[in-house]
Amino acid sequence: MSLISPAARDALQSWLESQSALRGSSQNTLDAYRRDVVDFLSFITVHKGEPQGLKALERVTVSDMRAWMAQTRGDGIAARSMARKLSSVKSFFRWLAERQGFDPSAVLSTRSPKFHRKLPRPLDVDAARKMLETVELQASKDWVAARDLAVVTLLYGCGLRISEALGLQGRVLPLGDSLRILGKGGKERIVPVIGAARQAVDRYVSLCPHQMEPDQPVFRGVRGGALNPRQIQQVMEKARMQLGLPASATPHAMRHSFATHLLNAGGDLRAIQELLGHASLSTTQTYTAVDLDRLLDVYENTHPKA
Repeated sequence: MSLISPAARDALQSWLESQSALRGSSQNTLDAYRRDVVDFLSFITVHKGEPQGLKALERVTVSDMRAWMAQTRGDGIAARSMARKLSSVKSFFRWLAERQGFDPSAVLSTRSPKFHRKLPRPLDVDAARKMLETVELQASKDWVAARDLAVVTLLYGCGLRISEALGLQGRVLPLGDSLRILGKGGKERIVPVIGAARQAVDRYVSLCPHQMEPDQPVFRGVRGGALNPRQIQQVMEKARMQLGLPASATPHAMRHSFATHLLNAGGDLRAIQELLGHASLSTTQTYTAVDLDRLLDVYENTHPKA
């Protein structure tokens, strides 16, 4: 950050602290914000020929923004990553403008590059069921097979992220009717635990050779340490190849499938948003896949003018 003026560096740190305190942003998110804004401020310093203090930042122009975007794209940054960088810079300038009392229009009016958003690809109900059945067949040890099935059942049955499932500790045992999950950005949510998930975890615990301590992970590797997510990914890779499923049939696809199948069955989008732990409803809308017939059916049965 040597190219950045002390005042700009202090402002960036204050903004990051506000993001952590007010929005509960995760450390990974904060690190990404820092990189994006540092890249921008470093460019502006070189572009203008001198470190840019807060007053100089107030004078950033549309032309400056275009020059930054052109150079960044010229460095091989994809449109999706460029859009994320621009979003970080806009957020920082919006915060800075409120405190310094200047008009940030030149920055905020900069248009994000267009890109095709990749939609998640959930499994259909039959494929999800077969995945659960096949995952259990991959291990030679009964307790390992039960472990793998329990993890994947939590992903599909409760909509957990793999990090959330593997982060469960012995104090949650035996599973009850619900789980308190601490998700991304420290956001807490309550998720119902279906009978199949409870039974799968109970069976695994009864077979596991390792002691279940309150402060130790529920899911263990063969040697007793915390289970590595890669092991579940590999188990699902083997299962999907046996079933002839596409490469998109990953652990995260089970979470996609949880949301999509709930919505297709008539679940409320906002309720599903809470179950997934999404801060934004638009994230859930992108996350779930609903076919046109389902949308038309909802429209015809619920729209007051239909």
